[in-house]
Amino acid sequence: MTRLRKKAFIALFLFTLFIFGTMMGLRTLKPSDGFSDLAPGMGEFVGERGGERRRPVSNDMVVSPGQSHLASDTKVVFTKSDRDYSIFYDVQIFYYLWYGNPQMDGKYIHWDHVLVPHWDPKIAASHAKGRHTPPEDIASSFYPELGPYSSREPAVLESHMSQIEAAAAGVLVLSWYPPGIADNHGEPCEDLVPAVMDAAHRHSIKVAFHIQPYKGRTDLSMHDNIKYIIDKYGNHGAFYRFRSTKGRILPLFYVYDSYLTPPEAWADLLHPAGAHTLRGTPYDGVFLALVVEERHKHDILAGGFDGMYTYFASNGFSFGSSHQNWKAVKDFCDGNNLLFVPSAGPGYVDTAVRPWNNHNTRNRVNGRYYETSLQAALSVRPEIVTITSFNEWHEGTQIEKAVPRKTVTRLYLDYQPHRSDLYLELTRKWAEHFNKEKDKWLM
Repeated sequence: MTRLRKKAFIALFLFTLFIFGTMMGLRTLKPSDGFSDLAPGMGEFVGERGGERRRPVSNDMVVSPGQSHLASDTKVVFTKSDRDYSIFYDVQIFYYLWYGNPQMDGKYIHWDHVLVPHWDPKIAASHAKGRHTPPEDIASSFYPELGPYSSREPAVLESHMSQIEAAAAGVLVLSWYPPGIADNHGEPCEDLVPAVMDAAHRHSIKVAFHIQPYKGRTDLSMHDNIKYIIDKYGNHGAFYRFRSTKGRILPLFYVYDSYLTPPEAWADLLHPAGAHTLRGTPYDGVFLALVVEERHKHDILAGGFDGMYTYFASNGFSFGSSHQNWKAVKDFCDGNNLLFVPSAGPGYVDTAVRPWNNHNTRNRVNGRYYETSLQAALSVRPEIVTITSFNEWHEGTQIEKAVPRKTVTRLYLDYQPHRSDLYLELTRKWAEHFNKEKDKWLM
């Protein structure tokens, strides 16, 4: 009995010593030792484990007043008095700058979008014509919490950056047209880019460029565009750069509707031996092409691109946007040292501008469609996931806050029974999950 008591006493003593040592150890942990800073693929140690793996990089981070941060290749960690949270540079979100209203622009821009007629006159004849008449009737099936806003309004930009930060998306992929050029229904807005970058910088958000298919876009004009963007914005703290497979830190560019230019022309720009190549020059970058049809995979490879993205939020709309094809596309990219960037979206409904396109509508199902899309994207283990979109209201892919609205002529869709920030919260949830999963992939 005495021997048993002695053993029990020794066990109790050792247990007490273990608890004491553990508590002392926890007290000496620095903020950089915390679990949040060891998120997958984030720190330099994790980066070294990845070898030649591509890694997004951050530069010249600035945080809002009252915040401190820990920076690494793919995220910044904020610490506030009430909570800790992160934004992730491998979660990138498409953003549009083309909205205007009479208060800031003298007229409505894009909110009054025309109803685009179908190319078949017989089908077009059975659908409405004309254009929308804001503010009661806007060119969207949803109604923004900020109302039909102007992209020029500083308070709007600040609200947008706060929402994107809340969603944990670290890179804003800005829809871009050259100076003096706009889409068919808008006005030139390149002069707003500095304000966007300044606003993004205040929230430690980076900015990449989504080059649109403006009239007359060629490989030669693209050479000028890239030079212009890097010369004008390359030194800004919000300008996004990405670590290539060879360890080079280069700007990342998305090229929308890249298939409109033949691969031979792209090769002149993107192959090292091209006639006016960007490779090996101060204007080199990581260039992603849009994959829509299956054959585009081979054209993208032949054109010298560094990878491909899918953009469209309507599952089944195209080969590239179909979740079931993503594994095959990822395998193709892996086999050819290309980056595959799937695009997830919360839903799709563009009938406010294309009234004949109801068959491509994808209902949100209270967020379930979005989560299914994000799960499909993560299942192929991508380096980057893109979100379509923050504020493409015409196509109903926005995650920006929306509110219920009923007018004499319109009943808008909304996010009820959930709050207006439902899709921001879901984006953060999956961004955090994505980065935890990446840690497992690297292991």
